Amino acid sequence: EVQLQASGGGLVQAGGSLRLSCAASGFSSDDYAIGWFRQAPGKEREGISCISNSDGSTYYADSVKGRFTISSDNAKNTVYLQMNSLKSEDTAVYYCAVAKRTTAWRVNEYDYWGQGTQVTVSS
Repeated sequence: EVQLQASGGGLVQAGGSLRLSCAASGFSSDDYAIGWFRQAPGKEREGISCISNSDGSTYYADSVKGRFTISSDNAKNTVYLQMNSLKSEDTAVYYCAVAKRTTAWRVNEYDYWGQGTQVTVSS
């Protein structure tokens, strides 16, 4: 059974930083992508970053480029999202997900989802 556990969310002031973690287990494919998404109240879920396990390629939405960094620790089966210079518009529930393909960006390309972790940025 594939399981994803997202953690690290919380309340932070604008300009601050948080690091989200996504611990993955239960799948054995060598070719997959792990993505981070977020969903603010009343808005659609949007992709913000993903990393390909096959070659480590990373991708970012324009809204977070230069502020967020995705990385992976394969030994721990964990993907991180370092979020710096946080803004109030970053407030959302953040989800990690796994796609059974080397790269994926759209929500419907992902096969497994974690439960989400709340990030609240106060201005």
